[in-house]
Amino acid sequence: MTGYTDGYWWSPDGLRLHYRDYIRAGDDDGRPPLLCLPGLTRNARDFEPLAERLAGQWRLICPDMRGRAESAYAKDAMSYVPLTYLQDISRLLADLAITRFVAIGTSLGGILTMLIAATHREWLAGALLNDVGPALDPAGLDRIRSYVGVGQSHPTWVHAARALADSNGDVYPGYGLEQWIAMAKRLYRLNSGGRIVLDYDMKIAEPIRAMGSEAGVDMWPVMPAFAGIPTLLLRGERSDLLSADNALRMARDIGSSAELVTVPDVGHAPALDEPDSVAAIDRLLDRVLRG
Repeated sequence: MTGYTDGYWWSPDGLRLHYRDYIRAGDDDGRPPLLCLPGLTRNARDFEPLAERLAGQWRLICPDMRGRAESAYAKDAMSYVPLTYLQDISRLLADLAITRFVAIGTSLGGILTMLIAATHREWLAGALLNDVGPALDPAGLDRIRSYVGVGQSHPTWVHAARALADSNGDVYPGYGLEQWIAMAKRLYRLNSGGRIVLDYDMKIAEPIRAMGSEAGVDMWPVMPAFAGIPTLLLRGERSDLLSADNALRMARDIGSSAELVTVPDVGHAPALDEPDSVAAIDRLLDRVLRG
């Protein structure tokens, strides 16, 4: 496992939050750090494959959002919403004196990246929106609502891996047992009773269920804010959350600074270690370096 340090910061409402800091080795050549923002039920461990490949060349900052992994759970479940997460991340950036970075956002993390583009475009040296956009397909949202906040408990890591394979086999059809175990160790934790359980506060589901199916804020007007910023749009070929048509519209709205890549035979969301994802991320970072 690539080396990192554990860091902590305080949210505006007093929660102690955690992040992993993969500090770049060697001389500082002005490379902006990579701020890795995970999906709804994910955490800093979700970016281990990316860190294995890029740490040492780039600094990676991987936060656990409130209610996940080593970050504190919120007293108010209705604070598990994107605007609050954005406030938390803004405080982290201020504490680290970071004013420019490459945002790598998977799903919920991509929504946060869009909010950053809308409010602090000058912070973005580059952006990756991983299988998410201004419009989310109802089928994918319904699927997410069906499993978020549903507690699970398994006696061994193999049992947890097999449960993931049963529920996500259509998302990652090429995965074998070893890959499912690796994913399980990123999503679950060992509790004090020796059981394998999901590593997040089950109450993160409450705002999603309270919202129901009504439309949220229209994010399409945000897309032009990425114009001129090296931007990678990743879409899983099997995605049920980001349609091919919406991905194409995103690329058109952003313009020439956007590259759209469809990752074959993967659903929501690409794990960022697929060959097509790796090559696309390398192209994005090369564009960031070239300014």
